Amino acid sequence: MLNDDSVISTVRTANEAHFHLSGYVNKQNYRYWAPENPQELCQRPVHSERLTVWCGIASFGVLGPYFFEGNKGAAVTVTSECYVAMLHNFCEPALRHHGIDLSSVWCQQDGATAHTTRASMSILREMFPQHVISRGCNVPWPARSPDLSSCDYFLWGYLKSRVFISKPRSIAEIKHSIKVEIAVIPEQMTRRVMENLGVRLKQCLRNGGRHLSDILFTT
Repeated sequence: MLNDDSVISTVRTANEAHFHLSGYVNKQNYRYWAPENPQELCQRPVHSERLTVWCGIASFGVLGPYFFEGNKGAAVTVTSECYVAMLHNFCEPALRHHGIDLSSVWCQQDGATAHTTRASMSILREMFPQHVISRGCNVPWPARSPDLSSCDYFLWGYLKSRVFISKPRSIAEIKHSIKVEIAVIPEQMTRRVMENLGVRLKQCLRNGGRHLSDILFTT
């Protein structure tokens, strides 16, 4: 079903990422394959101020950003309560603002705990009836599959490469830069990104779920 091009055009993938003031980039989704241990050492500050950002991406463009933060603007842990509030107060109104018929949208998310609690899944099923792609839902989503999530294989890397060029000196500057960079992402780019998702899914099926070919890691 998900390798159908007509369905891919209605898929919205979403996720959160941390933007650290130090410029540190979390490489947990990167993998290095080699016959020998490369003995690479990555150092980072123990306590770096950070911003937690949520975005969704679809053929029509980027939805967001939404910042998970407390009353004083500090980043907060993304809990089920925070996630539900975001869906209610930001995601649904933003989609409707774009004139999107929610009943036609397929919503894809990873299996993070905040995403898959009873409260979170309840509102997602209500917003996207029979169209939720997630662990334990209408279409199961494999764990640890960043190569099949447009936020992971495109958006976060692209945004961080742009945001940190100017070496922001405060969280406020990072927030401003994120908003500016998202605003200028052309629709043609997000359309190509989602078309690439279809290519990746088809290749994944042909590979029987094994690693994707390096040739696919371009958009």
